[in-house]
Amino acid sequence: MPWNDPAHIEHVPRPIVAVGNEYPPDFELDWHMHRRGQLLYALRGVVVVSTPHGAWVAPPERAIWTPGGCRHAVRMVGAVSTRSVLVEPGVPGSLGDANKVISISPLLRSLLETACDIEPLYDVASRDGLVMTLLLAELARAPTVPLAVPFPKTAAMARKCQAFIEHPTPHDTIDQWSADLGMGRRAFTRAFRRETGLSFGAWRQQACLLIALPRLAAGDAVTTIALDLGYESPAAFTTMFKRLIGVAPSHYRQPSLGGE
Repeated sequence: MPWNDPAHIEHVPRPIVAVGNEYPPDFELDWHMHRRGQLLYALRGVVVVSTPHGAWVAPPERAIWTPGGCRHAVRMVGAVSTRSVLVEPGVPGSLGDANKVISISPLLRSLLETACDIEPLYDVASRDGLVMTLLLAELARAPTVPLAVPFPKTAAMARKCQAFIEHPTPHDTIDQWSADLGMGRRAFTRAFRRETGLSFGAWRQQACLLIALPRLAAGDAVTTIALDLGYESPAAFTTMFKRLIGVAPSHYRQPSLGGE
């Protein structure tokens, strides 16, 4: 049985099971869903998860939680080595019914790597079972990080957000978006916050992170990315990046063949 395929281990009678996979550069997994919740961690490379409700990105040291029953697609940036776990609904350590990105501590990273070497039908009373129990405990306490770009529920607003991610227009203003949607400025800002949980400015910063991280992983220069996303200087972009992520953009940049 192909234990590296999540579809074949979802019904194993264990609260949590793990699987590791290797993907070639720019590989894409088409729309699908899992019965269990899934935590997807890129040991190497960057992964982007898209759902009908938004998009989430995970560089190294981060992982994406997708709740059970949520349709999603996955895009790999560069060659990607994943370690993921599938958790039964309601099990302590399940991360709930909302997509999110969590921070991966050194201990959690080690547990995820170890878990992928454990047979799905492990003995719950053995060392393997203890590893999985500790993994669930660490998942439950892992902090959430702001690498989410939720889409509004209103279809026209969601299409506008999707278009921004695909073709960024960073100099657009709130007035321009509201006019494009046939809404007053105040109605637009209220609806946008209500449906995404973020102000328009905060959402745009999150979207810029979603766009920037794969480009950094692909080797694009920080200066080029910063200017493309409408920042006046690389320093301004770096300040925003460090405030939201905790490290400089160069931390995630892979050297390209052409250099800077």
